[in-house]
Amino acid sequence: MRLPGWFAERVEPAPPETELRVSTLELFFDLVFVFTVTQLTGLLVDGLQDGRPAESALRALLVFGAIWWMYAGYAWLTNAVPPTRPARRVLILLGMAGFMIVALSIPSVFDGDGVAFAVGYLLLILVHAGLYLQVTSAFARVLPFNLGGVALIGLAALVPAPYTYLLWAGAVALLWGSPYFIGQKGFNLRAGHIVERHGLLVIVALGESIVAIGIGAKGLHVGLALGLAAVLGLALAACLWWLYFGGDDEGRAEHTLEAAEPVRRTRLILGAYFYAHIPMLLGIVAVAAGVKKAIGHPVDPLKFGAALTLAAGVALFMAGDAWFRRVLGIAGNGLRAAGAAVSLLTVALGLWSALAQLTALTALVIAVIILERRRAAVREPVPPQG
Repeated sequence: MRLPGWFAERVEPAPPETELRVSTLELFFDLVFVFTVTQLTGLLVDGLQDGRPAESALRALLVFGAIWWMYAGYAWLTNAVPPTRPARRVLILLGMAGFMIVALSIPSVFDGDGVAFAVGYLLLILVHAGLYLQVTSAFARVLPFNLGGVALIGLAALVPAPYTYLLWAGAVALLWGSPYFIGQKGFNLRAGHIVERHGLLVIVALGESIVAIGIGAKGLHVGLALGLAAVLGLALAACLWWLYFGGDDEGRAEHTLEAAEPVRRTRLILGAYFYAHIPMLLGIVAVAAGVKKAIGHPVDPLKFGAALTLAAGVALFMAGDAWFRRVLGIAGNGLRAAGAAVSLLTVALGLWSALAQLTALTALVIAVIILERRRAAVREPVPPQG
C-alpha cells in the first residue's frame, strides 16, 4: 500500500538489538483502546439490568475478540515501526480515531450501529496495513484475513439474528486463527517492548475498573455499607494487580523471550501476550461490571447473573494469568488455577449479599498471594554460611 505525499516516507524498522521503550503516544493509544474495553463493561451491565446476561456476555465476547486482534496488531506495529516521525504519529492518531468510532458504536453494535463499527474497524485495518507493509512483506499474508474479518462484521450488520452472531463468530475465528495459516516467520519482535506495552495496558484497564466503582456509586449517599463495598472493590482490583505485577514475572518473561530465536519468540508472544491475555482482560471487564452492580446495594443479594459475572471475572483473570505464566515457563501456577475454580463457588455468597461475595473474593486472592510467597520462599536455596 503506497501513501501519498509526505506520508510515503520509507519506514525503516529499528535494528533488532535496539532497546525500545513504550512511547507516550502508544500509551495515549492504549487509553483510547481501554475506553473501547470499558464500553464492553456497559454492555454487560445493560444485559444484567435487562435480564439478558447470557446474550450480553456473548455480545461482549464477540466484540472483544475483534478489537483485541487489532490492538495486538498495533502493538506489533509500533514494535517494528516506532512512532518517532511526524508521518507515523499522524497515522497512529488516525488509527486512534478508528478505535474511537468503534468504541462509540459498541453499545448498539447489534442494534443498528454495526455499519459504524465496521467503518471504524476498516479505518484501523487500512492505517495498520499502510505502515506495516512498508516494513515487512510478511504482513501481506495477514491483510486478507483482516479484510475478510471486517467484511463479515459489515455483513453481520445487514442480517437479522441469529445470522448476526454467526457472522461475528466467523469473523473472530478468521482473525484469531490466521496465525496458524500464515505462520510466524517475518516478525522479529523486541521482547522488552512487548512486555512493557502489555503491562501498561493491564494497569490502565485495572484503573478503568476503579472508575466503574465511582460510576456505580454516582448519586448515592456514602454510608458505611457503600464505603466498605467501594474499599473492597479497590482491594480486589489491587489483588489482581498484585497477581500480575507483584513478583518478577515481567523480568522472567522478558528473559525468556530474549533467549528464544525469532520464530519461537513470535509463537511465545502469541501464546502469552495475545491468547492468554484474553481471559485476563475479559476478567477485568467482568469484575468491573460485577462491582458496578454491587456498589449500589451492597448489603442486598445480587441477582444470579451479577453474582456469576463477578465470580467469573476473578476466575478468568486468575486462570489467564496461570496460562500466561505456563506459556513462558514460569513455575508455580497450581494455586492460581485452584483459586480460579474456588472463586466460582462465591456465587452462592453473592446470592445472599453482594458485600459477602466481595469479601470472599478479596480474601481468596489474598490467600493465593500469601501461599505462593511462602512456597517460593521454601523453594529458594539457602545461601551457604561462612
